[in-house]
Amino acid sequence: MEEIIHSDKELLLYLNGLGSSGFDSFWIYMTKPLVWIPLYLLLMFLVYKKYSVKNFLFILLFIAVGITASDQIANIFKYGFQRLRPCHDPELINHMRLVTCGGKYGFYSAHASTTFFLATFLSFLIGRNYKFLPYLLFIWAIVVSYSRIYLGVHFPGDVAVGALMGFLLGGLFSTLALRYVRKK
Repeated sequence: MEEIIHSDKELLLYLNGLGSSGFDSFWIYMTKPLVWIPLYLLLMFLVYKKYSVKNFLFILLFIAVGITASDQIANIFKYGFQRLRPCHDPELINHMRLVTCGGKYGFYSAHASTTFFLATFLSFLIGRNYKFLPYLLFIWAIVVSYSRIYLGVHFPGDVAVGALMGFLLGGLFSTLALRYVRKK
């Protein structure tokens, strides 16, 4: 386990070190959930076009519950594992670029989890209707997730586990939602 943690720190220092102050504001912008409201509205419109109003409302409820679950499970892990964020790790502070910092603990990334949840959930629900949508959604999730490493608030392992959890939750919730929608 020590070797994995050491490799995670080395990869963080490498990826974080690729940044420059000229790009900092871009990555700070990319990490903010409110920036993506136009995307969320577009995605909801695409879901609305495919499903009846009743099913659309049910899907919105499933998205809200899924995002909440994704976020809160991440918080349980953060306080359960209590792994310091890179920006709070005394071993790393003097060796990395600090752009911003979050709470004390960071395992695992809720940003990665929620964006991968949405990408997976919506890919299963409407991906067949819009050929390139799943690719675009996963690129978006990767960009948001990478922003967390760039900013120094998560280790790559935090982001990878968050992405995996989001993918699994998105798959589970989309399976349940599709069962409901197909019954109607």
